[in-house]
Amino acid sequence: MKMNKNISTYMGFEDEYEESSLVIFGAPFDGTTSFRPGTRFGPMYARQEFYGLETYSPYLDLDLEDYLLFDGGDIELPFGNTDVALNMIYDFSKKIVCDGKIPFMVGGEHLVTYPSFKSVFEKYNDVVIIHLDAHADLREDYLGQKFSHASVIRRAFDLIGKNRIYQFGIRSGEREEFNFAKENTYMEKFEVNTIDMIVNKIKNTPVYVTIDLDILDPSIFPGTGTIEPGGITFKEMMKAIKSISRLNIVGADVVELSPHYDSSGTSTAVACKVIRELVLAVVSKK
Repeated sequence: MKMNKNISTYMGFEDEYEESSLVIFGAPFDGTTSFRPGTRFGPMYARQEFYGLETYSPYLDLDLEDYLLFDGGDIELPFGNTDVALNMIYDFSKKIVCDGKIPFMVGGEHLVTYPSFKSVFEKYNDVVIIHLDAHADLREDYLGQKFSHASVIRRAFDLIGKNRIYQFGIRSGEREEFNFAKENTYMEKFEVNTIDMIVNKIKNTPVYVTIDLDILDPSIFPGTGTIEPGGITFKEMMKAIKSISRLNIVGADVVELSPHYDSSGTSTAVACKVIRELVLAVVSKK
């Protein structure tokens, strides 16, 4: 598979594949969405609106222009075939990992995390997960389907096992999910107040970071498929990203932007800023 530069790139991602340390790509898939569909449009809208930002982050005092970054475009995923879509995402991410680069995926629904994480796990067997989300995503299955955006973290657990998943901001899920978390994951409900403590615990262990944007309160981020009142603020999100910028991040994603549910464009702008900050948090340690 040859990586060709996307015709329309994220601002600051104009470098060549061979020289870049991080590769951003879109996974426009929402085939298991359980409520309002539309996250398949997230990567395209984020790429377009990214030009409303600066490349410089005053939060981290870092600039995208100071790093070698490549935009691999959006994967052309088939409609109606979850297995094929997941395999395509896995193959795309696997090439990036095998080439010694960091995969940074923009979703799409949260299920797209699984194949990208799997490719990272196969290289870094001691990897842990930092998971920011409104939903636990720990169901064994959803409507009989083991692979769903409602079960993606449970499927990641199947790969890495107990006490290697750190969840923050969770405020929705079945009782069984919360009971499962008590025995198998670290979960801070509602808030991100303990993220510094976990960062200090993880230290230099390889980390995969997955941010479901519905962790944000819907007053800040209404453009998503399953909104949950009671979320964190944007400033709390920036503080959390600054904390995890100290980690050895080997893969990351930002998911669940559904742009058409916010005609003002505010949610897309928020998503773009989160993407910029998380990208800089990843590459600043490399």
